Amino acid sequence: MSGRKIPRRLCASVAALGASLLLAACGQETEAEAPAPRPVRVVTVEKGQGGQPVTFTGQVQAQDEAALAFRVPGRMIERSAHVGDQVKAGQIVARLDPQNALNTLRSARAAVAAAESQLVTVANTFDRQERLLANGFTTQANHDAARTALQAAQSGLDDAEAQLKIAEDNVGYTDLVVDASGTVTARGAEPGEVVQAGQMILQIARKGGRDAVFDVPANILRAAPADLAITVALSDDPNVTATGRVREVAPQADPVTRTFRVRVGLDNPPEAMRLGSTVVGRGRIANDPVIEIPASALTAVNSEPAVWVVDPASQTVALRNVQVASFSPANVGVASGLTAGEVVVSAGVQALHPGQKVRLLGAGS
Repeated sequence: MSGRKIPRRLCASVAALGASLLLAACGQETEAEAPAPRPVRVVTVEKGQGGQPVTFTGQVQAQDEAALAFRVPGRMIERSAHVGDQVKAGQIVARLDPQNALNTLRSARAAVAAAESQLVTVANTFDRQERLLANGFTTQANHDAARTALQAAQSGLDDAEAQLKIAEDNVGYTDLVVDASGTVTARGAEPGEVVQAGQMILQIARKGGRDAVFDVPANILRAAPADLAITVALSDDPNVTATGRVREVAPQADPVTRTFRVRVGLDNPPEAMRLGSTVVGRGRIANDPVIEIPASALTAVNSEPAVWVVDPASQTVALRNVQVASFSPANVGVASGLTAGEVVVSAGVQALHPGQKVRLLGAGS
């Protein structure tokens, strides 16, 4: 049998069959080696409110506060109002010992009576000089002297009456009277103390508006718009909120902290925002709209910030440089390099390469 020849046609068929089997094996191997699309989480970027968010801690104060003080010195014998009390206009909240003022008043009244008596005497003398001069029985010098004495007596009476009015006022000033309704927020003296004129006895927060007061660095003030809106919330209850706008900025920095005191007028603050409450104010110091992406989407190429952008048609990714405008713990503001509506990889950026196919796990803004 070894000498028998295999037909040429059979050999060709066997060769063709072997080639087909080899090609099929190669195709299966190539198909098995094709990598599956990599799953990534994505977001669709949109333009939002830009600017750097700022947060400060402050406290609630009355828009109008007044320090009540006596207008005369003396020993305080009574103070009927305490911190936290509600007071009304016209209410007497403290008293000085009035004895010295009453003695001065009696002396002033006596001086007025003496001046009136002196004026009557001098006036009678002047009348006699008038009649004598008309009949030629006195000299012009005597008449002029009588006129001068009358004028001096009138001036003396005017002075005595003015001193009497001052003495009467000083007696009234021994009572400290509230000029506008409000709440007592501080006290400066206790009964029994000798106080000076103008020394603060009670601090009154008058009824009306309330301010949230913050200490703000100069660089924030320079960047903030004039009509910056502030959201204010209680530090111990963030659900209690109010809005307001900057009402007053201190013209001079604090000598120690080098910050400026800023008062934000609150619009209809809730009752829970009591005077002295600690609050947190939040705002943005710029209003230019920017594109914000999650901080996890940011990577780098050639030491420059970049992101992976997904081509919706081919489901592949490409690396693109971007210009960053602002940072925060959660988000990054992109000034240029992205367009609203583009899809950016937000998770899984470390293991990607240009042109790689991906499978999208989420696409939300």
